[in-house]
Amino acid sequence: MGLKWLRSFAVVAFVLLGALTAHGEEGLKITEMVVTTKIVRGNPIDSVRRISSTSVKALYCFTRTVGPEEETVLKHVWYRNNEKVAENELPIKGKRWRTYSKIAMDRQSPGQWRVEALDATGNVLKKVEFRIN
Repeated sequence: MGLKWLRSFAVVAFVLLGALTAHGEEGLKITEMVVTTKIVRGNPIDSVRRISSTSVKALYCFTRTVGPEEETVLKHVWYRNNEKVAENELPIKGKRWRTYSKIAMDRQSPGQWRVEALDATGNVLKKVEFRIN
C-alpha cells in the first residue's frame, strides 16, 4: 500500500508542478485595447467603432498589458480592407504596461480597418476592428 500511495502522490505532484510551471510561464496578456482619437495622461479618451476620416487627423491604438517582469515587445499591425498599411514595434518594459501606436488619417483612409496586437513570437493576442467613412 505504501508504494501505491507514493505513486499516486508522485502523479499528483507532477500534475500540480506542471500546472504551476505553465501558469508561471504565461506570456504577455492584453487587458485593454482600443482605437481612440486621443491619449490624455496616458489613457484613451474614447473608443472608436466608426468615424469620419475628415473629423480627425490621426487615430491611436492604445494597449494595456500585464505579463512577466522581463522586457519584451508588442507589435501593432494596422490593416485597411485586409491590406497591411503600418506596423509598429512597441517596447513593453514592465509587468503592467501601457503603450500606443498612431496612424495618420487622410482622404485615402476610408474603409474597414483593424489593428492586431502580436507578441514577440508573432502570435495574435487581440484585435480591434473599426470603420472609417
